[in-house]
Amino acid sequence: MPETMNLSLRGGDFEAEVLKDGSGPPLLYLHGAVGQKGWAPFLDALAEKFTVYAPYLPGYSKSSGLDKLDDLTDLTLYQFELLDALGVSKAHVVGHFLGGMIAAEMAVLSPSYVDRLVLAAPAGTWRDSEPVADLLLMTATELQNDLWSSASSSMGLSPADFEANARLKANLAADRMQDLTAAGKFLWPIPDKGLKRRAYRIKSPTLILWGENDRIIPPVYAEDFSNLIAGSKVSVIPNTGHLLMIERADVFAAAMVNFLS
Repeated sequence: MPETMNLSLRGGDFEAEVLKDGSGPPLLYLHGAVGQKGWAPFLDALAEKFTVYAPYLPGYSKSSGLDKLDDLTDLTLYQFELLDALGVSKAHVVGHFLGGMIAAEMAVLSPSYVDRLVLAAPAGTWRDSEPVADLLLMTATELQNDLWSSASSSMGLSPADFEANARLKANLAADRMQDLTAAGKFLWPIPDKGLKRRAYRIKSPTLILWGENDRIIPPVYAEDFSNLIAGSKVSVIPNTGHLLMIERADVFAAAMVNFLS
């Protein structure tokens, strides 16, 4: 079981709740906008090889200080302060959707902090022909349906993954408004905040993962990130939606371990 760390940053302006487990090289996992946060079976698999730090982003759970952040740059700089407080000078950085957007900006703004980079269905670019879903306009039912693969999300799940899947669905409705309020500050009106002008600064070896049936941010966006990040590798996981780390936890974790090791 992970331990819970509570850190005070910037003179108490921020209170960070961080889950930690495992041993080995440090790995920072940044969760997405909605649907998965905290700990899950795929992080257990990563903790067998790495010291995993999984913070709640400001505005999520008990992590406070959202009102002190004006934009994506502020949110990205906050991650460096968090790593400093954890005593981590360099880490593998893994991010999903909003977390992937932050992870990419970390590799842009301060490459020395980022060892290898894994972006899972990251936000950060925009296509008028294939718009990213507007989470703030979706009803609870629409969001519940579209986070998952169009295929049965219980097919092939291990008992641990099935339990995590069911627990996540139960918590989604209760947390939805708090989570989307926090995420909307950085994703609205569209999630393109100019990464395409800065991505040339990303020097970290990069793996881009996507669910084949992602209905929140279509897998065609993998092409955008592949073109922006020199030398990056792309892997599309079949029969998987936006929450690829939950629906196919074993495949997701194995792909990361192979790449990061």
